[in-house]
Amino acid sequence: MHPPTDRIKLSQSAKDQLLKLKRVTKIPTWNVLCRWALCRSLAEPSMPSPVPIPADSNLEMTWQVFGGPIANQLLIALKQRCHQDGLGTDPETLATQLRLHLHRGIGYLAGDPNLKAIEALVEIARPSQ
Repeated sequence: MHPPTDRIKLSQSAKDQLLKLKRVTKIPTWNVLCRWALCRSLAEPSMPSPVPIPADSNLEMTWQVFGGPIANQLLIALKQRCHQDGLGTDPETLATQLRLHLHRGIGYLAGDPNLKAIEALVEIARPSQ
């Protein structure tokens, strides 16, 4: 599958939030936290606000690093979400939505007052009873 973008560059704000998440969860790599963030945002029923997001940090990763062994599944989930939201699945739309969902998800995770350890991150992913 062709990735929506070759490189993902994050904003300084997102980088700062990821630093907090690394400290709290003890997850040492950006890409794993970013995967969690993308999935967190994709699970939210509303669409992310179409706000401009600066690429003003030095935190950058390739799609292959970001997606790792689940890159194809993440791309399928992103395409499905775009389809569900009535958007196209052309490369430009996918790249924009990836960026919006990723940054929104990072904000959601970093702003969660209950997220104080990796166990809380796992609880987010568990279905509610």
